Amino acid sequence: MIVDRFGAMGTQVEAHGTDADALDEVQAWFATVEACCSRFLPDSDLSRVNAAAGRPVEPGPVLVEVLAAAAVIRDLTGGLVDPAVGRRVADWGYDRTFAEVGGLDQAPPPGEVGSWRFADGVLLAAPGTALDLGGIAKGWACDRAVEMGLASMVSAGGDLRSSDPGMVVDVKGTGGDVLAEVEVGEGAVATSTTRRRRWRVGGGEASHLIDPRTGDPVDSPVVGATVAAATALEAEAGAKSVLLLGAGGLAWAARQPWLRMALVEWHDGTAFATEVAA
Repeated sequence: MIVDRFGAMGTQVEAHGTDADALDEVQAWFATVEACCSRFLPDSDLSRVNAAAGRPVEPGPVLVEVLAAAAVIRDLTGGLVDPAVGRRVADWGYDRTFAEVGGLDQAPPPGEVGSWRFADGVLLAAPGTALDLGGIAKGWACDRAVEMGLASMVSAGGDLRSSDPGMVVDVKGTGGDVLAEVEVGEGAVATSTTRRRRWRVGGGEASHLIDPRTGDPVDSPVVGATVAAATALEAEAGAKSVLLLGAGGLAWAARQPWLRMALVEWHDGTAFATEVAA
């Protein structure tokens, strides 16, 4: 087994496989997705379509696939995972790569997330809307790398997709202790947390996770949520939804047939989980 690690899309990527050339293609693949879907690159396809908000625009082929996936995820989560939070993410200070975020003297005024529609390869976003595809593109890139046969496992910033029937993942809490051992197998697992990517805003802190229902950083007793699903994209969306829903997150997850299990860590370090789906 060969293990390759590299930086991409603002995080660390790890890929497992037996073909060194194929693993090199994983790195090239992530570079392609980042060049297309990054909101921090002024010449990316995403930056181009964000600049055209209010007018119909035809994205490039990679962005077409990611936007189609994002539309499915938005419907699947009842709007809990919506890339239209991009403008509010920037309003709260995350308007550049995280390493460059310096904080804000005060919180921004209240604001709503944008709206968008994607159909027949054409994107129409309301004026002022900015899409942030970070987590969605990351999970999708992991899925496609494994589905293309470039690696048997790819993980990126908390999202993992595997074609290895024996894949097992330890879920660690904020204190570093193992909360659970998840048998991922041929599937995926993702973790979403408010403990990372935080910065100072006024006298407090903000998280990068914006709640589309409020336009503000998530306010939840849950500090970490881990979900298993068939794909990394679904696991990413499920984990974020569970965290956003807070006290009701596990009950919601248990009702979703596309989720295999969910686990949450509360602010006091206690952990709870749903039953593992057969």
